[in-house]
Amino acid sequence: MNDFLKYVEKKIIKNIKSESVLITDNSALHKKHKFFDSKKYHLKLEIESNYLNSMLPVKAHREVMRLLKEELKTKIHALEIKIK
Repeated sequence: MNDFLKYVEKKIIKNIKSESVLITDNSALHKKHKFFDSKKYHLKLEIESNYLNSMLPVKAHREVMRLLKEELKTKIHALEIKIK
């Protein structure tokens, strides 16, 4: 796992009560897309969290997006979130 993915994982673990966090870099699957930027990531984020599961799904996703707001502006092009 590269440094940026580790950074994102640590940030989530530190700020959201979670049982497990799995981050998958799917950037390679998007290389042929029109607006592909090799400096930005396409990530799949799977969070097992009783805390997030206690919220409405939209609110839980907003919580994750709020936490990663700066990264979404600079380093993340696409973020798929799955809460278990």
